[in-house]
Amino acid sequence: MEPVFVTGAAGHVGANLVRRLLDEGVPVRVLLRPEDNNEGLDGLDVERAFGDLRDLEATKAALAGCRGVYHCAAYVSTIEGNRAHRRDLFECNVLGTRNVLLAAREAEAGRVVVTGSFSAVGYDLDDPSAPSNETMQFYPMERTMPYERSKSLVEQECWRAAAAGQDVVVATCCAVVGGADFFPSRLGRTLCDYTNGKLRAYIDGGFEFVAARDIVEGHLLCMRHGRSGEKYIFSSEYKTISEILDLYEEVTGVPRPRRRIPTRLMLVFSEVASFYLSRFHPDFPQRFTPGAIRLLQKCRHADTSKARRELDYRPTTILDAVHEAYAFHYNRNAIANLNAKRPRTVAADRPAAKREGNTAPDRDRRMMPDGSPT
Repeated sequence: MEPVFVTGAAGHVGANLVRRLLDEGVPVRVLLRPEDNNEGLDGLDVERAFGDLRDLEATKAALAGCRGVYHCAAYVSTIEGNRAHRRDLFECNVLGTRNVLLAAREAEAGRVVVTGSFSAVGYDLDDPSAPSNETMQFYPMERTMPYERSKSLVEQECWRAAAAGQDVVVATCCAVVGGADFFPSRLGRTLCDYTNGKLRAYIDGGFEFVAARDIVEGHLLCMRHGRSGEKYIFSSEYKTISEILDLYEEVTGVPRPRRRIPTRLMLVFSEVASFYLSRFHPDFPQRFTPGAIRLLQKCRHADTSKARRELDYRPTTILDAVHEAYAFHYNRNAIANLNAKRPRTVAADRPAAKREGNTAPDRDRRMMPDGSPT
């Protein structure tokens, strides 16, 4: 069998997708940058090619001989950043997508499924919380994040290729929750910080969340049954931040913070903090950025009826996804709180933490092989 080509295979969506493909017996070739954190593929039987999506010739060489392409790679960011940051976003996301599409077209690799973003889907300007569907255009006439703009341009590259006859489908992704989160993602890091007692207050708002297994299923459905030149929105459930914290408390056993910071106050503070950090400490992780807060304020809902109707998409629950995410981070020793509950599934031999700040006291002696209480 010709291998399937996957970009962004070490990221959250890509790592889950690769595992699903391998479980189904599909040979996989991945494109990696050697300088990146690629531990999400450690021990997996995949063919590795090395290069940068911004390098067209390297992308062509990596993709040659493949049949079917999943383009999951993206530079994800919620900050405004400096000029260099915004250029990186454009080159990685927009030009990188253009190169993947061109390389797939020249290699006659068949269908390309591109991971889209719900933040690049339009909404009702008079009622932002009304469900958004695939027909609604991205609205660029207000302040938006560079990442949002770049993902809108990614879609334009897809539609341009489709108009020229290429087989392209966009799988629109919401905020992903689940395991195989090696970087980790913003949501994964927030879950760890919450469980370790570092999250003492919150702001409310809401967004659409998608289980990792659901967005993977969505990609496979797009590859098998999607209509070329179309996009499909995949979400599992809409949740407010308060509801997400309720799930965290249920899953981890750690009491949720009760202090809610007024959104307007947090927005003002984040504007100042993000301006300073983006320019003088660009590598410092920012949790509540102005862009993220504005997005949560809209309380945007997704209409997944097109994916349900045309692809028979059947989402699962975010509660199960939080359980999977918690088990993953717990088994990687990212949970240091001894009062936190053991997850429903615990690895028999948890590996040592590989990343600074992820170490925790050894608690394996408190675990039973079947995960039952001691």
